Order: sequence, then C-alpha cells, then structure tokens
Amino acid sequence: MAQNARAGTSLEGMCPTYVYKVVLLGSSSVGKSSLAYRYVKNDFKESLPTVGCSFFTRTLNLQAGTVKFEIWDTAGQEKYHSVCHLYYRGAHAILLVYDIANKETLKGAKLWLRDLEKEFLPDEIVVALVGNKMDLAAEREVTTEEGEEFARTKGLLFMETSAKSSHRVNDVFMAIAQELLQREMEKLSAPSPLRRSTVDLRESRARMRCC
Repeated sequence: MAQNARAGTSLEGMCPTYVYKVVLLGSSSVGKSSLAYRYVKNDFKESLPTVGCSFFTRTLNLQAGTVKFEIWDTAGQEKYHSVCHLYYRGAHAILLVYDIANKETLKGAKLWLRDLEKEFLPDEIVVALVGNKMDLAAEREVTTEEGEEFARTKGLLFMETSAKSSHRVNDVFMAIAQELLQREMEKLSAPSPLRRSTVDLRESRARMRCC
C-alpha cells in the first residue's frame, strides 16, 4: 500500500513541498542503477552492481510545488527478489525497467507488475514502464510498439531511455513528478466525502508516450 506524500512548505511559505518515494524494479543488468545515477549525478558508469538496494535523492522546483524524490534502486538478481517488496512498500511511484535489446527482461518487468498488483490498489501508485538502452537500438529485440501497447493495456506511463546517452532520462522522472502533482491537485479539488461523490482518476490521467 502506498503511503501519503510528506508535504510541507518552502522557506518562502508559498510553494508546497512533496516528498515521494520512487523505486526502480527490473531484471539484473537492465540499467536501473545507471538510470538513477544519470538522473541524480548526470554521469554514466558502465557497471554499477547493486547489492540489496541503493538510495539517491533529487529535488525538483516546479511551478506547482517542490518535489523531492527519494529514489530506491533495487538489485535485479533473483536471490534478492523475495526481499524487494520490503523496499517498494509505501512507494508513490515505480519505474519498471527493461532492456530493449533483451526480450526476456520485458517478461521480467511483467512479472514485477504482477507482484505490484498484489501489493497496491489500482491507481494507488504511479507506474512507468521504461525501455532502457536506446543506445543499443541496432540490437533491439523489443519494439517500441510492443512496449507501448503493454503499457497502454495496463494504464502505465511509457518511455524509452538511454542512461548512457542521457536520452529522455530526465523526461521520465519529470513525467512521474507531473503525474504525482496532478494527483495532489485532484485530491484537493475532489468533492467532500459527505456528498458521497466519487472521482475517476483514470479519466484525467496524463499519459507520456515515446516519440
């Protein structure tokens, strides 16, 4: 189950601040650590083996508020799979990462999604399907259309990235921030429970599609 965002205000007292837990899941060697490192440090390291879990933070100052991401990068090896639920518990957003040059890793992302569906209610968290390693496009085994179609059927955000070249890495995190902030705005504008009204978040949910 997702936890509520920790909200505060900036020093000026005008702009709200939201703290969001973001977790990267996926098979081993799909580039989860490289994505997180590129996004936080704007640098690339070819091999960043993760033991258990690594932790990063980055703050974004946006018009609608300040977003602080607490980014949890999980190990993809099978031996860590059974404990990963401890890391994504209470998450606000998940990046399901696969390697576009390795079709088996997309199957792995689908298995992770099944686990998430057992843990979270529909629309409780933001989930983005991320096809990484666009720099290996010549070796592609998963088409853009295949990833996009799966994301569409499951109601996921979708984007293809390259941690090595920095292609759309910032974009995918920005898309998550915007979706989370939109949901905050929807909560504020939702009718009072006393009126017994319901809000269908799916109707107004933003979508990011790979171009």
